[in-house]
Amino acid sequence: MFSATPERGLGAAPLVIGVDEAGRGPLAGPVVAAAVVLCKPCPGGLDDSKRLSPKKRAALEPQIMARCAWGLAVVEPAEIDRLNIFHATMLAMTVAVSRLVAALGCEPEAVLIDGNMTPHGRHPEWRWAQARPIVGGDGKERCIGAASILAKEHRDALMRAAAARHPHYGWERNAGYGTAEHVEALRVHGPTPLHRRSFAPVAQADLFTSRVA
Repeated sequence: MFSATPERGLGAAPLVIGVDEAGRGPLAGPVVAAAVVLCKPCPGGLDDSKRLSPKKRAALEPQIMARCAWGLAVVEPAEIDRLNIFHATMLAMTVAVSRLVAALGCEPEAVLIDGNMTPHGRHPEWRWAQARPIVGGDGKERCIGAASILAKEHRDALMRAAAARHPHYGWERNAGYGTAEHVEALRVHGPTPLHRRSFAPVAQADLFTSRVA
């Protein structure tokens, strides 16, 4: 998924991409990465998605999508189990940036990534040596903040849709994280195809339900 329109004020300014992900820690659902280039007019109030209220995030998401250039990538639970969550996150970031760069038709001068690592040297298709990790970057760089909002809002929407198909786990409330409600539902109902079976609480629940059956 991507959007990029050259008439949005990119001009001759340095092309800087902000990257963030959502969903490393949950027991269920995908990991989602977003890559964003801020354009003019830039949405106001950009910040780390965790600092923003759900109402504010929901209001900012369509503004970012309308005014900025962006790319999204979703890596599903089966791929997370195959690769492990770290490498799945590196894959998601790589795909998100690749889609954005392809849509823009030009290379960035910098890629700013929230956290202490980048996919450089950690994913074979990552080609941007100018990537720079920034701890707490989603609250320091507006482009990363915008990426964090897109990634979280998109992932939360996917989990709300999944909750309608798997109503026992409270995903519309916990987004797949290991809350007491979610862990208890795992114990009673067992894992779904959207659960990450490589994560210990899911593997334990799978073993438990197999023994009971």
